Amino acid sequence: MVKKPAPDATRRSERSRRAIYDAALALVGEIGYPRTTIEGIAARAGVGKQTIYRWWGSKADVLLEAFLDLSARAAREAGQEPYVIPDTGDLAADLKAVLRITVDQLKDPRFEVPSRALAAEGLVNEQLGREFVAKLLEPSLQLYVDRLRSAQEAGQVRPEVDPRIALELFVSPLAQRWLQHTGPISYAYTDTLVEYALHGLAPRTPDVPSGTPEHGAVRP
Repeated sequence: MVKKPAPDATRRSERSRRAIYDAALALVGEIGYPRTTIEGIAARAGVGKQTIYRWWGSKADVLLEAFLDLSARAAREAGQEPYVIPDTGDLAADLKAVLRITVDQLKDPRFEVPSRALAAEGLVNEQLGREFVAKLLEPSLQLYVDRLRSAQEAGQVRPEVDPRIALELFVSPLAQRWLQHTGPISYAYTDTLVEYALHGLAPRTPDVPSGTPEHGAVRP
């Protein structure tokens, strides 16, 4: 009699973990964060609630990890892991490219529904809000800081500019428009944000050929 191989506990645990991730993301989108419970996640995933408590301390921990996993899977599918903002030497083009990817994610129901639920709950739940920022937002914002510092080293951004403040010129308006539905989000919108952030709102001085009075030539 051929002896059957013992069940692979690692694979079984991974299947359970994936089912819990999917259940948490689905429930928070369907009924909202406040009504989502560990018991509900367990029932939806087909596992015992003690399985969840063995790996996580709260439903916030489950949902945050599920969302991080979702982001990582999307990056792998797109061949963008580990993800960094590209440095092609053209700061405007690089920022526009990454913001276009952000637009795609914000309009993708897989991301939009749970991220809206997390963001909304984080406004009234201080602990969840802090975890949301620390685990989800800050790592992404640091990518912008790194790219802007690279641009400073290349002489494309003034050395006294604070990258952490500068990134808010294009990231924050997009987040506000998306969260509050103040207008549509699109590639054209984020491209314009980058143009305004990098070039400002003041009228641009037209290029003047060298040797003209504007360049210091002596008038006859």
